[in-house]
Amino acid sequence: MTTVYLQIDQNVKVPSERFCLKDVGKVSCSDKALEVKLKLLKIPAGQINGPGRYVFSVLDVIEAIKKEYPYVEVNNLGEADFIVTREKKGNPGLLWQWMKTLGVCLLAFFGAALSIMAFNNDVGITELFEKMYLLFTGAPSDGFTVLEASYSVGLGAGIFLFFNHFSKKKLTADPTPLEMEMRSYEDQINTTLIEADNRNPEKQNR
Repeated sequence: MTTVYLQIDQNVKVPSERFCLKDVGKVSCSDKALEVKLKLLKIPAGQINGPGRYVFSVLDVIEAIKKEYPYVEVNNLGEADFIVTREKKGNPGLLWQWMKTLGVCLLAFFGAALSIMAFNNDVGITELFEKMYLLFTGAPSDGFTVLEASYSVGLGAGIFLFFNHFSKKKLTADPTPLEMEMRSYEDQINTTLIEADNRNPEKQNR
């Protein structure tokens, strides 16, 4: 009996409503001719009826493999349940992409500025700098001194170093905090979709 090793990621994108095994995962076995055939094996996708996210079980994939090649033994090394993402055809226009990017940048800029100003107002940073300047120089502050200037430069440099990302360049090979948060958010979405599908009464009664 030939052993087939199957590895499927938690969330995969497929090019169309009809897709092959190679579109959703990796296949490996000692029989290379059989491996090529398995990669081209069509996966039943009756539940896909348009763009969206659909939950599949690896048992459906194994059943499709066993139906065509009953003599093989399938060893799953990936996810037990996975999500197939079917995106809309066509790409949005360049103008629309720039408009969305500009909107996100404006929201991030003004949101961060408002948060920083609110924090500084809560802790009384202006009064603190005035007292520090008077303590060290003996002269009253005019509201813009070396303290305010160094604080502003240090705040910008700190944010730059913390996020570890500017344009397409990174200071280190470590993932940025934004990448980690996006990955965590994606994992939560995948887990929620899979659990919701598993709790579906129609699926449980099958």
